[in-house]
Amino acid sequence: MDTNLLFLILLLTVAFLYANVGHGGASGYLALMALFGTAPETMRPTALLLNLFVSVTAFLQFHRAGHFNRRIFLPFALASVPLSFLGGMLSVDAVLYKRMLGLLLLVPVARLLFLPNPAKEEMRPALTGWSLLIGAGIGFLSGLIGIGGGILLSPVLLMLRWTDQRQTAAVSALFIFVNSLAGLGGQLTKGVAFGQEMLIPVAVAFTGGLLGAWTGAFRYGQNTLKYTLAGVLALACYKLLLTGA
Repeated sequence: MDTNLLFLILLLTVAFLYANVGHGGASGYLALMALFGTAPETMRPTALLLNLFVSVTAFLQFHRAGHFNRRIFLPFALASVPLSFLGGMLSVDAVLYKRMLGLLLLVPVARLLFLPNPAKEEMRPALTGWSLLIGAGIGFLSGLIGIGGGILLSPVLLMLRWTDQRQTAAVSALFIFVNSLAGLGGQLTKGVAFGQEMLIPVAVAFTGGLLGAWTGAFRYGQNTLKYTLAGVLALACYKLLLTGA
């Protein structure tokens, strides 16, 4: 099979799987690009651009289904956006970048495999001070690595029991969008530009995100697909951390 066609098929799949749980998919796109040998300076802006289209699609679907909690979202976003822009302005050594990405990809693997949906009686009220602090830290890492931060915010929300699975998806989706926009803005200050070759990947990711967000917001989750995604991310972690690729 042609390498470009295989990449687009996998891109469609990753966008679908991530949007199914309210994510934009940047960590998945970065994993794919790492597996296909894409240069780090290309990976960050490309992942953020794809993230924008998929995350806004996911947010609209989960919001339409009534799962968005504005009160929880706002403190995280207010603290994260300026620091995401700052992180996007910084340059990272290629080897260090791959190691950092490999470590961060372990977070969604753990989330997909080990974090269950909290029961309604286990829910707790969100604390604004902690939300601001956590949002700031996630925002900076998001811009620095080229992700929207949903892979970091989602497990935090679930572990703290501030939101259930679908509320987490709705909050994370919009959080990813605003941080991806800020991080990409930081990238653009360094002269990053996109050509017409990005139209097809964007269309493919948008299509996968639209389908994935609809099934995640209005249908039951698909555990088999989530385990498959965890396996792909684990393979990317191995490649980034242990093979020097």
